[in-house]
Amino acid sequence: MFMMKKILLLILFVGSFVSFAQKPAMSHESMWMLKKIGVSALSPSGKWVVFSRTETSYNPEEQSSDLWLAAADGSSEPRKITNSKGGEEAYFWHPTKHQIYFTAKREGDEVAQLYQLSLESGGEAQRMTNLSTGVSSPKISTDGRLIAFTSRVYASAFTDSLSKKMAEEKKKIKTKARVYTSFPIRYWDSWLDDKQSHIYVLDLTAAKPNPVNLFSKVSLVESKGFRLGSFSFSPDASQIIFTATTAYNTTAYQSANSYIYSVSTSGGPEKLLKDDADYSKVQCSEDGKYLIATGHTNGNKIYYLDHLYRFAYPSMDGKTELAIGLDRPINDWEVSGNSIYASIEDQGVDRAIQISIEKGGVASLFGGQDGSITGLSVAGNVVAYNDQNMAMPAEVFVWNAGKCIAISKANDAALARLDLPKAEVFWTKTSRGKMIRSFMLKPAGFDASKKYPLFVLMHGGPASSFKDVFGYRWNPYVLGAPGYVIVMTDYTGSVGYGEKFAQDIQFDPFKGPGNEILEAAADAIKRYSFIDASRQAAGGASYGGHLANWMQATTSHFKCLISHAGLVNSEAQWGTSDVIWGRELMNGGAPWVPTKTWKEQNPMRFAANFKTPMLLTVGENDFRVPINNTLENWSIHQRLKIPSKLIVFPGENHWILNPDNSKFHYQEIGDWLARYLK
Repeated sequence: MFMMKKILLLILFVGSFVSFAQKPAMSHESMWMLKKIGVSALSPSGKWVVFSRTETSYNPEEQSSDLWLAAADGSSEPRKITNSKGGEEAYFWHPTKHQIYFTAKREGDEVAQLYQLSLESGGEAQRMTNLSTGVSSPKISTDGRLIAFTSRVYASAFTDSLSKKMAEEKKKIKTKARVYTSFPIRYWDSWLDDKQSHIYVLDLTAAKPNPVNLFSKVSLVESKGFRLGSFSFSPDASQIIFTATTAYNTTAYQSANSYIYSVSTSGGPEKLLKDDADYSKVQCSEDGKYLIATGHTNGNKIYYLDHLYRFAYPSMDGKTELAIGLDRPINDWEVSGNSIYASIEDQGVDRAIQISIEKGGVASLFGGQDGSITGLSVAGNVVAYNDQNMAMPAEVFVWNAGKCIAISKANDAALARLDLPKAEVFWTKTSRGKMIRSFMLKPAGFDASKKYPLFVLMHGGPASSFKDVFGYRWNPYVLGAPGYVIVMTDYTGSVGYGEKFAQDIQFDPFKGPGNEILEAAADAIKRYSFIDASRQAAGGASYGGHLANWMQATTSHFKCLISHAGLVNSEAQWGTSDVIWGRELMNGGAPWVPTKTWKEQNPMRFAANFKTPMLLTVGENDFRVPINNTLENWSIHQRLKIPSKLIVFPGENHWILNPDNSKFHYQEIGDWLARYLK
């Protein structure tokens, strides 16, 4: 009996210890293995919602992605409705039938094709196309009769047989050379070729539906500068309304406007609709009275906020701006009934609003305190959306009658096992009188009696921001797990604070933002006694990498720095990047024009000041901030005998996406910080 009591006491003690044991910090493994939830698609009735769910793995061959279906009222658990190796994308509902369409590259497909899945009859999804050039961005007409999509083809290849023939002829050419006569020649991580996106239409009522290229009589495609933007059906499905530019080949010396056009779904010449602004997305109102479009007028500013406009359709008269005074970026929007439902970025969070098509007034719907509401899908007054925050990747929710319902809940259990402190927001009044917003994140297992090193994380862009969203590439929980406080500042040039705030970075790309970041860090040290001011590091990627290099040039109080895909020589960046006109706008002219900005805010010109140990990383296929800048920076550090380390990732682009490479990248960042902060 005595022995039994001792055993029971031991069990109770161990159980108590386990229940109160400290939760672990987020590791790369626990971050990477979280399920990835795609955008939601609400059925026309508002009763069902479909979304993609990716089962992650470090081995890409073992990773899978499928579609899941759930009741929009949350009354049933989501269930998987596809089960194939190739993941589904661009999924949407038929407007009158219980059917889902999507694109996928399944067994036997060399490129993505269009598929139809009937939820009424069940069974496997049926392939709807067999185009050698593949299917992208499909949309269905409101009557459910037509599906339009895009496919990348050679300019004069208006039939699939001709596309195949031209592709075969090019394969036979023994000379392997890229020849260009206009700009640009590269984009992100790809060399551009002479293919262009065309719009196809598939008639679902035909005995044998066959995709038809609508651009066979469209003269726009004859231009070397043709580039297709967005597209949408007219209310009666007789027209496809689309945006396009014919001046993409002039972007070395100007901004290229995308205008609004229409083309008959039965084929014919295009028609230019009456307006000369630069437009992105277009969609008609459900009653057919209006065309809604987002766009802006280009000028000499580095950044422009897209505005929302209403035109009478089809006359395109009576252009009227909606949501006047909103002064916030619109992430995405959808028309439903007499309203436009939109997600907007507002001071570090994304929230949902409703805009009246007739009156243009704005009403807040939900979100706004924290997190990120995006990917809206609307049916009547029901809205499905993705919500995420810094401590939770995107999950599907439904908003109905003022109530938000969790639908996917794919990562709830995994996240509950981790110690994920909530980030705190603080505002700093800088020396030039601006109010600057920052996040401060404590490490897991935080102890207020201890002192913690500070890692200043700088965001890219610059027309971006530190939003309350979950990140995989520079996750602050993983970075701070060894015991670092993370501070993330939205410097001048960040978006979500008004158009002028984003524009104010022009002619001051590094000095002003760099000082604001330093002042916010100093403010954090004053506010939070647990930060050890004697142990600070800074780093970032892309524009954040540029700023890390500027910190190297202008201050020496950091123990170490980290620059991923960062420019050190803005003149070289101008000449080798895939985007150059915006860099002239930023600096006040071409590099050979001796402007104040080119002379005074180029990190390389201050290389004599470089002292701080620096970790340099870059993707070999990065064409946005090409590898030459990182190699030049590496040469400077080696020439000056500054402790430094260079890591080049073959096959990676502007981001490190391969799971094993990502893990290695995080490990190297952690080792570098530990060497100088611990």
